[in-house]
Amino acid sequence: MVGAVAISLSGFLIPLPTSGDATATVAVVQGNVPGRGMDFLGRARTVTRNHLEATEQLMRDVAAGKLAKPEFVVWPENSTDIDPFHDAQTRAIIEQAVQAAGVPILVGAVLDGPGPYYRRTTGVIWDPATGPGEIYTKQHPVPFGEYIPFRRFLLPYIDRLKMVGRDTYAGNEPGHMRIAGYDIAEVICFEIAYDGIVGEVARGDAQMLVVQTNNSTYLGTGQPEQQFAITRLRSIEYGKATLVASPSGISGVISPDGTVVAKSEEATRQVYVEQVPLRTAPTIAARLGTVPEWALTLAGLAAVAVVLAKAYWRRRTSTQFDTAREWA
Repeated sequence: MVGAVAISLSGFLIPLPTSGDATATVAVVQGNVPGRGMDFLGRARTVTRNHLEATEQLMRDVAAGKLAKPEFVVWPENSTDIDPFHDAQTRAIIEQAVQAAGVPILVGAVLDGPGPYYRRTTGVIWDPATGPGEIYTKQHPVPFGEYIPFRRFLLPYIDRLKMVGRDTYAGNEPGHMRIAGYDIAEVICFEIAYDGIVGEVARGDAQMLVVQTNNSTYLGTGQPEQQFAITRLRSIEYGKATLVASPSGISGVISPDGTVVAKSEEATRQVYVEQVPLRTAPTIAARLGTVPEWALTLAGLAAVAVVLAKAYWRRRTSTQFDTAREWA
């Protein structure tokens, strides 16, 4: 019992590299969505227009001196569910937002392909001068939410699965991105829960974490809070500030030590402009990687082996004793 308590408290002795002078002024936009559940998107382009309006209001507040001008803006996952490379109206809305901002916007866009049966969930850096640039494609789509395993066998029996539409095609490149001169580690939605995906980008030279997410399907449940809590732990784990953008919540800004700087309510329109610290120094967790996990796993297996061995020898000793008594 004492050992368990000592191990739990030892974490407070580990230093977190949260000091530094360099900062970036960034904006997180939560434009809100018209509906809930599986019908959260409403009419075509409504979510994108909501984020345009929120961005335009942000820049009016900047012009009025109410807010500092951000160096870049983060829109959430699914801020457009229509491919702006194939739909002129959607592209025009994004271009209008980018020109209004005058700085790059990281747009959460669902893109068509590859081929007619797939789509991609992406983050696209959209620059006011050069247009769309770097693209990160989500690597871990959600089964039965973004793609249907064994689709051809299940669809004839479960009509509800038809609501998923085209399967989401998984990316295979980590989210190393550069926006407005800053290196960011980009993950999308519940990828924040996967050690490998986060570690691959957060252990490098990224100066901050960025999480584009969409929890609109789960409004009113504990899932948005759960994901935000996981994100706070990632900030602490890698000692980096984290920007979280969701269409309807929970969005926010988290400091490198896990302190919540800004946090939105669900089902509201909210915009945050914050000056966040830039960190590249690796934490102890980043240096060790999966070593503690494997060490604890092996220790657990060793403990099980010891218990089984003791049980075996007790049974064997008991059997030998009983045999000896019978011969006596």
